[in-house]
Amino acid sequence: MDWQQSPFVLLLLASLFTKGLASPLKGSESWGYVPVRDGAHMFWWLYFADSPSAHYTELPLVMWLQGGPGGSGTGFGNFEEIGPLDRDLKPRDTTWVQSASVLFVDNPVGTGFSFAETDEAFAKDVSTVSSDMMVLLRSFFTDRDDFQNIPFYIFSESYGGKMAAAISLALTEAVAHGSIKCNFAGVALGDSWISPLDSVMTWGPYLYTTSLLDDLGLAEVSAVAQDVQAAMEQGHFLKATELWSLAESVVEKNTNNVNFYNILTQDPEQSVGAKPGADAISLQFHRHVQRLQRRSLSQLMNGEVRRRLKVIPQNVTWGGQAEAVFRNMAADFMKPVVETVDQLLSSGVNVTVYNGQLDLIVDTMGQELWVKELKWEGLPFFNKLRWTPLDDPAAPGVTGAFYKTYKNFSFYWILKAGHMIPSDQGAMALHMLQMITQS
Repeated sequence: MDWQQSPFVLLLLASLFTKGLASPLKGSESWGYVPVRDGAHMFWWLYFADSPSAHYTELPLVMWLQGGPGGSGTGFGNFEEIGPLDRDLKPRDTTWVQSASVLFVDNPVGTGFSFAETDEAFAKDVSTVSSDMMVLLRSFFTDRDDFQNIPFYIFSESYGGKMAAAISLALTEAVAHGSIKCNFAGVALGDSWISPLDSVMTWGPYLYTTSLLDDLGLAEVSAVAQDVQAAMEQGHFLKATELWSLAESVVEKNTNNVNFYNILTQDPEQSVGAKPGADAISLQFHRHVQRLQRRSLSQLMNGEVRRRLKVIPQNVTWGGQAEAVFRNMAADFMKPVVETVDQLLSSGVNVTVYNGQLDLIVDTMGQELWVKELKWEGLPFFNKLRWTPLDDPAAPGVTGAFYKTYKNFSFYWILKAGHMIPSDQGAMALHMLQMITQS
């Protein structure tokens, strides 16, 4: 489809603002579709950077990839985390658009406003996800050559991190071969599903040390985690995904429904929406993707936003194919991509890992385990470094994070944040973005 241009949020969503509310931004935006395979169409939405001190061509470009798989960046990432407006269409003080142009992409195909025409058009693995993204990025940077020399970063969250690692490796190769012209500057993996087994195996110890499991509960969670490990070791990855679902049910039972995304809260509605007797894959979809499409956001996306975009096909519903996306990726879900991260580091790509202190689904203990498994030659030197505290920009004098960096690898420990760091600690997340991109 042709690129769609419009004035920025004030004009695009004028009818959505309450009377007298002014837009904090003065830039512009673009959106559209790219056909990436036969019957497979990916939707993207670009916000140009809006800064009082710099033109968008002087600031980086950030692509945001949501988790799931099946979570929509144009919806959740945009209106719930880092876009210029929140879900209530009020200006967000910590929007990343003040420091970078932000490209949201609904991927894999079938996510958000992206859509598949046939069952065969859904991606089954991260290899297809990354090849689809190469088609989209080739189209983007060809049509928008003003972005070709701007530093381009990929930021991600949750399963989006697994996809981001594979996409970054494919992009590095495409840039080297000259098939995509862009200034790829690095990838940031936020609370990312890089090594699923390391996450699952540390759930028990993490919950136990935070007083959310007793001895009997720890034994039960550890036992089912070992079942997941056995399936992984045997190469039964679909079975491992199903056992992962069982492991989470055991966690819920023993913790009185601890929230997988922030251990300081409970979420008795984690599995609401799943039909009684639903299979493990459907149950996990409702636990981890349907929560990104709750009614108020779905109504916004399928209502005024859809009408204003004017390019969404009549038979496409935002989030309507999300479960099909998740189900088609189920056999690939538990496969690790630690080796991919190693390849990125060895290729000289700037890699950042960042994680929320209160996240359970991808707990920091598990992240640190796979990092210690890296074969990257700089790891022994990285491990010898002490971390550096960072003040919380929203509370000067209070530590908001720790970080350390060696050559092309960085790790950020974000305090008082769960799985969705920009939602929990927006000012700290924005400060981290500015440090990584030097914007």
